[in-house]
Formats: sequence, structure tokens, C-alpha cells
Amino acid sequence: ALLDHIVRVHGGGREPTAETHMKIIERVQELRALHGPAFADRLHVLPDFHGNRSPLADPHALGVVSGLALDSSFDALCRLYWRTCVAIALGIRHILEMMKEAGYNLDTLHVTGGHVRNPLLMELYCDATGCRVVAPETPDAVLLGTAMAAAVAGGLYSDLAEAGTAMASSGHERLPDAASRNVYDRDYRRFLTLYRHRAELEAMD
Repeated sequence: ALLDHIVRVHGGGREPTAETHMKIIERVQELRALHGPAFADRLHVLPDFHGNRSPLADPHALGVVSGLALDSSFDALCRLYWRTCVAIALGIRHILEMMKEAGYNLDTLHVTGGHVRNPLLMELYCDATGCRVVAPETPDAVLLGTAMAAAVAGGLYSDLAEAGTAMASSGHERLPDAASRNVYDRDYRRFLTLYRHRAELEAMD
């Protein structure tokens, strides 16, 4: 929903269709290949445009974008799209870091839903968090999970573990790129700094 919003607001009248997203993603990949880690590295986003469910549990939280210029080109949209993807992934890392502080040190993410169709997000979920990422082969894992629950309710299997073993498909896995670790560690420090600055601004009388 956030990426759709970015396209609507900054896309010069573009609608956030699957085709539009793929055109943006293709151009982002070209620009990343051209500029390397420096691509849009002065642009920073907090993705809380609709509050923060986790780990802050603040429904009144607001998004932040820092580093905009007077540029309404397609490439400017691509830069903002890319950094919004980075922010979404860093939000996942924020959750994982908070879980780690509570004693849950996770190293694998299983991803389902529409995010699986966005190659930028799938790459970032892996590289920005340092986790192994597994995506199912089935095109709609959420529906498969519903079917598993229905199969148990209908008596075809004794419990969800048995249904999962019988009905689940294998998945595609991705391992983090160690070479990008320093870049995303820096981005995460900046991400947390943006949170602190937002809190400071909102606390001012």
C-alpha cells in the first residue's frame, strides 16, 4: 500500500498497476547498476505513513521523507521508490532487533503475499536483515494456508502440522549478500536516527 501511495503521489499521474511497478523496478535496477551503493543514498524514509504496528505499536506514527530535491522526473520517482523499499525492509529489521533483545534470535524469514512479486523487497528482506529468506512456490500461500485449515476442519488431517507436511510445496530460498552488509548497517543507523529526530520534533512545545 505504501509503494502504491508513493507512485500515486510522486508518479506524475501514474496509477500503481503491476505494469507500473515493474517499469519502476526495472529502472531502479538499471540505476543501481550504474551508481552502485551510492544510488539515492542521501534520501531517507520512515515508512510509518499509516502508523506503526510493530515494534512501536503507535497507530498515530507518521511517515518521514528526508532528502527531496526539485525533481519530478521518472528517475526521481525511482529513487524514492527504491528508498521506500529500503525503509520497509529496515522496518522488518527493526522488529527483528527488538525480538532479539527479548531473546528471540531469528535467522530465517518466510515471506508470502504480494511482496513475493516485488524483487526489490525480496532482495532487501534478505540483505538488509541478514536473514535467509524463503518464498513458497505456490502463487498464493495465504490461500494454501486457508486450505490447510479447512482440510483439518474437514477431518482430512488430524492437525495443522500433518496438513502442512502433506500440502505444502517447496520454496525458493535466498541467502544474504555479505558484501552489502556494511551499506545496510549504515542505513539502519540512519533509520533509527530518523526515529529519534521525529520524536524530538514531536516533543517540542
